[in-house]
Amino acid sequence: MPALVNYSGDDDFYSGRSVCSADSGLMLSIGSLADVYCPPRKRSRVSAPHAVEGNMFDKERNPSIETLPNECLFEILRRLSGARERSAAACVSKQWLMLLSSVRNSEFCRSKSPQGQLSKREVNETKGDVEMISADKDLEIECDGYLTRSLEGKKATDVRLAAIAVGTACRGGLGKLSIRGSNSVRGVTNIGLSAIAHGCPSLRALSLWNVPAIGDEGLFEIARECHSLEKLDLCQCPSISDKGLVAVAKNCPNLTALTIESCLNIGNEGLQAIGRCCPKLQSITIKDCPLVGDQGVAGLLSSASDVLTKVKLQVLNITDFSLAVIGHYGKSITNLVLSSLQNVSQKGFWVMGSAQGLQMLSSLTITSCRGTSDLSLEALGRGCPNLKQMALRKCCFVSDNGLVAFAKAAGSLESLQLEECNRITETGILNALSNCNSTLKSLSIVKCMGIKGMPIETPSLSPCESLRSLSIRSCPWFNSTSLVLVGKLCPQLHHLDLSGLCGITDAALLPLLESCEALIKVHLSDCVNLTDESIVALAEHHGGTLELLNLEGCRKVTDASLVAIAESCLFLNDLDVSKCSVTDSGVAALSRGVHLNLQVLSLSGCSMVSNRSAPHLKKLGESLVGLNLQHCNSISSSTIEKLIENLWRCDILF
Repeated sequence: MPALVNYSGDDDFYSGRSVCSADSGLMLSIGSLADVYCPPRKRSRVSAPHAVEGNMFDKERNPSIETLPNECLFEILRRLSGARERSAAACVSKQWLMLLSSVRNSEFCRSKSPQGQLSKREVNETKGDVEMISADKDLEIECDGYLTRSLEGKKATDVRLAAIAVGTACRGGLGKLSIRGSNSVRGVTNIGLSAIAHGCPSLRALSLWNVPAIGDEGLFEIARECHSLEKLDLCQCPSISDKGLVAVAKNCPNLTALTIESCLNIGNEGLQAIGRCCPKLQSITIKDCPLVGDQGVAGLLSSASDVLTKVKLQVLNITDFSLAVIGHYGKSITNLVLSSLQNVSQKGFWVMGSAQGLQMLSSLTITSCRGTSDLSLEALGRGCPNLKQMALRKCCFVSDNGLVAFAKAAGSLESLQLEECNRITETGILNALSNCNSTLKSLSIVKCMGIKGMPIETPSLSPCESLRSLSIRSCPWFNSTSLVLVGKLCPQLHHLDLSGLCGITDAALLPLLESCEALIKVHLSDCVNLTDESIVALAEHHGGTLELLNLEGCRKVTDASLVAIAESCLFLNDLDVSKCSVTDSGVAALSRGVHLNLQVLSLSGCSMVSNRSAPHLKKLGESLVGLNLQHCNSISSSTIEKLIENLWRCDILF
């Protein structure tokens, strides 16, 4: 058995002559550990004077079992009652392995022990099998007690799957199997997947990615044998059609999660069958399947039970009708993702929100959907009373009016993410913060080009006292004027991320740092106009709470900032000063910090840090678990080798 489970060589098994000698009893090694015993037989008498040609011996030594047809071998092999015997037999030849893998688990002749009891010998064999399986680096025993295996690229062949099926059958086979890609010469086909179905009837999760040779026949066998299947993931499987999916739906009632991506021949019929026959379905993901339309999505959602909570629809040819069905029948949906639905108009989103069926929805993500407008966004805010997380990405028709109306209507909103929504300006953001309910905790704005730092009037805006996290990233026109206005409305921030904002200066950041009470995580990477003045003020005002500080690419930050950090930051454990203007003196100041207990330090690209920092880095290494010295050209390789030797607990990048 270990020769099967731990098999990692070529797929060419022994074929041709038998490995057993006909002259005497021999114990011949098969593989590395499996032995096959050949009993002695009586030697035939041959008179000395008679000459015997060599051909006669060759003919006599030809094993008779090799001449048996596969049907007879099948009957013989299925009568091997022990898992160890079957594993040893599978090592004889590729023919025997494939025959054994074609035997269904229910077709093996069982021992005559009372049902539900194993003989002492079988128990010992099973224990040995468990140990051998555990030795395989590709097999893992999970906490819930079943095995999982992942095959990628050239390792994915029919022979390997057959070996896995036979080698793990003693424990009911695998619980999880993932196949990603296949061998270009001997790729995975229906034969390999059928072997898994026969040997692993307790399979619970199956993932097939980019395996064009696997079609409906293989999925038929999985459906016929693996009735405990709970999760099915199909990606780039062009040979699998509705027929295979219908078979799974009818035979696997325990299915809880289904993912279908880029499967060109799966359409409406398969999804309708899933909706009718899988009452335990909790999660469905459909992406880039051109044959899937309104009939499939509507049939699935209208027939699904109350346990369906997660729905993802991406790059599909569906219309307003499907969204109307979601709004009416999605009473149990808590997580909804809609992406690149080009045929859905404003009416579809408006009806979905106005249908009042999404009462349990807590998370909604909309990406690249032209139908998302101010009117539909307001309807979604009113129709989803329990919505807590909202993400809008590349929604080019949403403007300030829609954002403000949504903020007022969504009474339970806790997190709002806006990415590449270019009609939204500072006015919309400020008014949304001022008019949102007291539940909003996180606001993220990424690549919104409509924010241009124009001077605006802010008559008596109320601060957002509940906001704890503010992230404004990669908005090139967001400048100091914008930051001053936003900062006035966010006095209770804990997390601040202003990465990539080249336009902000110390004059704009300082008021925000002074108004906030207890910053914990601060990201200021690539804020090229910030200087030591801001960092020193940050350390002085928030040194008692600050845990993470990212200053990567802040070229005007020097050793003065490191001195302030060492003196004031009591709980800082992650510091990134990559590409900053720090020198050996700054590193030395960090090492003298009495209360500093850094765990991660990045000095990548700090060309002025040299070999002189080695003793200081060694001292810091008493607490460090991660140190980045990449592109520090002034530090020699010999110095790095010494640091690696001394800081054996620390993961050093160089």
